[in-house]
Amino acid sequence: MNLGFFTMPIHPLAKDWRQSLQEDREAFLLADELGFSEAYVGEHVTDRAENITSCIAFLAWIAAATKRIKLGTGTVNMPNVHPATVASTIAMLDHMLDGRLIFGISPGGLLSDAELFGTLERDRNAMFLEAINQVLQIWDSEPPYNIEGKFWKITTQKTLMADIGQGFIARPLQRPHPPIVVTAVAPFSKGVTEAAARGWDPISANFLMPTWVKSHWPKYVEGCERVGRTVDSANWRVAKSVFVAKDMATAKAYATDPDSPYVYYYRSLFTKLKRNGRIELFKTRRDQPDDEVTLDSVCEKLIIYGTPDSVTDQILAFQEQVGAFGTLLYAGKDWKDRELGRRSMILMAEQVMPRVTAGKR
Repeated sequence: MNLGFFTMPIHPLAKDWRQSLQEDREAFLLADELGFSEAYVGEHVTDRAENITSCIAFLAWIAAATKRIKLGTGTVNMPNVHPATVASTIAMLDHMLDGRLIFGISPGGLLSDAELFGTLERDRNAMFLEAINQVLQIWDSEPPYNIEGKFWKITTQKTLMADIGQGFIARPLQRPHPPIVVTAVAPFSKGVTEAAARGWDPISANFLMPTWVKSHWPKYVEGCERVGRTVDSANWRVAKSVFVAKDMATAKAYATDPDSPYVYYYRSLFTKLKRNGRIELFKTRRDQPDDEVTLDSVCEKLIIYGTPDSVTDQILAFQEQVGAFGTLLYAGKDWKDRELGRRSMILMAEQVMPRVTAGKR
């Protein structure tokens, strides 16, 4: 099992934006130093807590400071951006990273973003599919493109000057394109099946109950088998909220106290999902009454915390419950205590993962 990093950080509203950005950057650089295989960052335009507004800009900021780690957009919310903008900026970022880019995509989940960009009442899944199809077509074709869709038209027909390079949209370094991943946030996700059939890979979200995470694997297998693609659990990534400390008292307090950054994270998500009628993501069974789903129950089931030995046992138990997967994505949280936040990542990389790989404490 590889160790990666995924963050859509939820920071305190009063925290200085410069500080939270610097701490998020530091977490990525630390992941690189510790040998994490890959790291992803999310984006939202209209959220003061989830305050990275462009995953592409953030990754461009840290690109030259990293050495080995693959960096991923987690994700580009495709309906919110013109496909030609996505194609050109992803292409440049892939060159800046010398081919270390993973292209994470989604329809976007934050409804205030959808309202802002005028897509709240539109078919965002259809927009998502058209957008990624057009991006891939851009990278596979020549100017003037002349790509006609329901939502976007892409052409440089009238202004093309091929002899001097005008009218050309950049292509990524990795050909035909960087590896593509999609986030899976729904039980029994049909999107996982369709992604697998197209050669893309899934990331199961860290706010899904284990029983719903488990449901993603057969959907992935279904998509692979449809097109004769080799089924490989190494291509499945699973995000998980983990905190590791040298002693159990510190671990429990930092992960479960009412003012814990982990509880703060899930309180924010719980509020959003409940108000938007999506509380089923936090249910342990589909017929579970809504009033049985509480913040305490969510935190109890979704946060792994403890000493290196305890966390190792919990991760192995989780893997046994959901099935084998290739990469565990350590889910980043606000660094309320910088040293504890750093120490957790260090212990995870240096003490927990070697034991997990060995399959024992």
